[in-house]
Amino acid sequence: MFDHSDLARLQSQSLKLQSWIRQQTYSPEHEKTLRRFSSWELGELIFRVNQSTLRGRLAAEPGLPQGQVEEDGRQRWYSLEEINEIRRRIRINRKSLLPPRPAGKRAVRAAVANFKGGAGKSTVALHFAHAAALDGYRVLAVDFDPQATLSHSMGLSDVSEEYTVWGIMARDLVRETERGNAAPTGAESGAALPQRTLPASIRDMGLGDLRPGDFIRPTAWPTIDIVPSCANAAFVEFASAQYRHLNPEWSFFAAVSRYLDAIPWDAYDLIIFDCPPAIGYQSMNAVFAADLLYIPSGPGYWEYDSTTSFIGQLAEALEDLARFSSLVPAGTQGLPKAFADIKFLLTRFEQGNELHRAMKAAFERVFADRMCAHPIEMTRAVEQSGRFLSSIYEMDYRDMTRETWRRARTSFDRAYDEFKESVLTSWDQIEERE
Repeated sequence: MFDHSDLARLQSQSLKLQSWIRQQTYSPEHEKTLRRFSSWELGELIFRVNQSTLRGRLAAEPGLPQGQVEEDGRQRWYSLEEINEIRRRIRINRKSLLPPRPAGKRAVRAAVANFKGGAGKSTVALHFAHAAALDGYRVLAVDFDPQATLSHSMGLSDVSEEYTVWGIMARDLVRETERGNAAPTGAESGAALPQRTLPASIRDMGLGDLRPGDFIRPTAWPTIDIVPSCANAAFVEFASAQYRHLNPEWSFFAAVSRYLDAIPWDAYDLIIFDCPPAIGYQSMNAVFAADLLYIPSGPGYWEYDSTTSFIGQLAEALEDLARFSSLVPAGTQGLPKAFADIKFLLTRFEQGNELHRAMKAAFERVFADRMCAHPIEMTRAVEQSGRFLSSIYEMDYRDMTRETWRRARTSFDRAYDEFKESVLTSWDQIEERE
């Protein structure tokens, strides 16, 4: 017979080797680093301008970053910091290389969600974050999933649960309870609000004193930060139920939204949520805070069936939340919850697979213009990126045939271009800062 002590022992055994196994995918210094990008990538894939024109501009202005030259002198390689400096300082054919970003508006928040495991949520979130960074955007990733695949892929391994979404929610409970206790009367009835007392196990953790930036960690990408997750954060679902009992007036589903409202509005351009494969306290926080909902799904019938169930249960959950509209403090989100855009994206798609083509047609027939036109294809390079916890953008095309790498990159580039259109649509619907 096996009980919880056996599970704890097995976890302890795994943890002893977990860091070592993860480090095998990183640099020799056991720290994930970002590679340089070639002048070919810079012109054709990142800036998407004529390579000869770009080389001419760089040669004519020696004050611009010149990159590192290969031994044979044929190719120059640039860091992302150098790429962004070039992007800021030059125009090609009188066109700015900076990505569109409306002034006076906060970052767009995009949730990648589906309660079907293996739908590709973490893969999509990782690649969109990296593609956006190469596009010139500043990105904050928020890992809501205790499996922490996105955090591990970003190079984060040693994370304490107090500095995950669980910590953000517990911090919010403390602050909202203190705010409620300080309020003399209820807004609607005018009656005195009941005083709530939180146990010392919560009050004495010091979470209420943490600043928003204390939860944010840098990554190997200079323009990507992350609120990481870890396996120990899995108990948030149990803890949140207890927290709601301690303070029934606590609008738990708005905790992360309130946290994001406290981050300087111009600190990031894009905030991407990687959601857990379930509808629970964490995923509802992500959905409530999001402007844009992206729903990835594999191309099989059971995945289609699961996606259908997901949007049905999500609709019911959001309808239930609408009953709490009087409890949500002022902020950038309100009830009933509305999204600026909703999109469905097929992942692991194989064009030569007859079933996949049939399911793609079915998805398009059901979801029509909510369906992304370009699925993410399953290629050998995509398989390798998952195995080594890296995106296709981090993989060096010299480590495989350029055609294999290019095909995978093209698939993600097309998916990102559609995602970017949805981001811009969402920005149009976000109010300007006063």
